[in-house]
Amino acid sequence: MSKNSIKKLKAGGKVLLVLYLACLIYFMFFSESYGRTEFHAEYRYNLVLFQEIRRFLRYRDILGLPAVLINVVGNVVVFIPYGCGLPLLFERLQSFFRVLILSFTTSLLAETMQLIFRVGSFDVDDLLLNTIGGCIGYLVFVALRQYWRGKHGEKKL
Repeated sequence: MSKNSIKKLKAGGKVLLVLYLACLIYFMFFSESYGRTEFHAEYRYNLVLFQEIRRFLRYRDILGLPAVLINVVGNVVVFIPYGCGLPLLFERLQSFFRVLILSFTTSLLAETMQLIFRVGSFDVDDLLLNTIGGCIGYLVFVALRQYWRGKHGEKKL
C-alpha cells in the first residue's frame, strides 16, 4: 500500500474518530431517550464499585433486559472503538498502558462533566466498564495489526 493511500486512510479514520466522539458526547449529555435533557437539582453519583452493576443484574426482571444491556454491556461496547481507534490512528498510542490510561481518563472526564452539569450521574461502575471497553478495543487493534502483518508483511498498520 502506498504512503499516499495510508495517509488518506488515516485522515478518514480521524474523521470517523471525531464523528464517534461527537455521537458519544450526544448520547452522554443530550439524548432524550436516555433522559439526558432533564436537569437534576441534586448531584447523582455512585462511588461504590459494582453497586450499580449488581443492582441492574439483581433487578433485571423489573428493569428489563434492554436496560441491563444498555447499562452494563453498552458501557463496555461504547468504548471499544475508542480503544481500537487511538492506536490505529496515532503511532505513539500503540501501547496497552497508554490506551488504558486514556480510556480511563476520558471516561473520568465524561463522568465528572455529567456530575457537574447534573445530567446523568457520576458512576464508578461506568468508569470500570468504559475502561474495560477501551482495553478490549486495544486488543482488537492488536489482532488487526497481526492480521495485517501476516497478510501484507508490512510492519505499519
